[in-house]
Amino acid sequence: MELPHQTVDTPVFMPVGTQGTVKAVAQEVLESLDAQIILGNTYHLYLRPGHEAIRRMGGLHRFMSWPRAVLTDSGGFQVFSLSELRKVSDDGVTFRSHLDGSLHSFTPEHSVDVQIALGADIAMAFDECTEYPAERSRAEESLRLTMAWARRSLDHFRAHQNEAPWSGDAALFRPAEGALPSQSLFGIVQGGMYRDLRRQCAERLVEMEFDGYAIGGLSVGEPRELTLEMIQEVLPLLPKDKPRYVMGVGYPDEIELYARMGVDMMDCVLPTRAARHGLLFTSEGRVNIKNRKYAEDQGPVDPACDCMVCRRYSRAYLRHLMQAGEALSGTLNTIHNLAYYLGIMRRVRQSLS
Repeated sequence: MELPHQTVDTPVFMPVGTQGTVKAVAQEVLESLDAQIILGNTYHLYLRPGHEAIRRMGGLHRFMSWPRAVLTDSGGFQVFSLSELRKVSDDGVTFRSHLDGSLHSFTPEHSVDVQIALGADIAMAFDECTEYPAERSRAEESLRLTMAWARRSLDHFRAHQNEAPWSGDAALFRPAEGALPSQSLFGIVQGGMYRDLRRQCAERLVEMEFDGYAIGGLSVGEPRELTLEMIQEVLPLLPKDKPRYVMGVGYPDEIELYARMGVDMMDCVLPTRAARHGLLFTSEGRVNIKNRKYAEDQGPVDPACDCMVCRRYSRAYLRHLMQAGEALSGTLNTIHNLAYYLGIMRRVRQSLS
């Protein structure tokens, strides 16, 4: 993918940087791990420090000192998670901030405006996520809203896509020479766990001609078998010459499977969240570093891993940091898990080349 700030090799795993940071990991470390693109969260950045403040400071790339690509979500999933604090209408969603209870509104147009202000290389159309389980009538209504909002998102984006804060910027975090001149917008396939609704949504989004397509509404509590079924249903309907993105997945074996099926992009909080709780992913399986058996284990977390953590630190030391509640614990654990996830995608790319 030739994006304004980075040429991204696919399939790619994208670390999640919710509030302008991949938790516990500095940007230069992400670069050393060869993270090509990270996520920013529209809802959280809108609330704090505010998209207009970020725009005035030159956009999210400059604000967080990140020269590579950024994808922002639409805010739809976060608003969806505020089920007791939101009200959905045809126009959009009214919700109360989880920070201070203040009242806010997201429409498709406003979501796009926020993402343009943030300066994301890839923005997402505003969508309505369906919970699991959901009755068919609920999934149909969610699909109706998603399709209407997708059209409005795309129309508004096309009218304003050259207004990113870095457009024409000659400073450090300018678009790469020869890259695309503007941001991109992806549509999101919803439809709950109903195959025909998923097909209907995918086909109609393709007719709209987005820059890329995502499969959303997964990892919301459904069995893994159902996740796979929905991906298998939708993926063949999406253009092979445009990026295909599965949102919010998954475990290491899942991301490798989906990549080999033809998925280009994936993201998930799992490697970072699990790391902060002491769960590490390795070539030998999952390691709960809090386990007592590692108290005097002087070996690396993963003998097959060449990341900076495995080269230098023992399981015993990582367990000690975890037990002592040291902040370094979350940092080192996260670096290893991200290295493991990014390594999976690198090996898949090499095997497909």
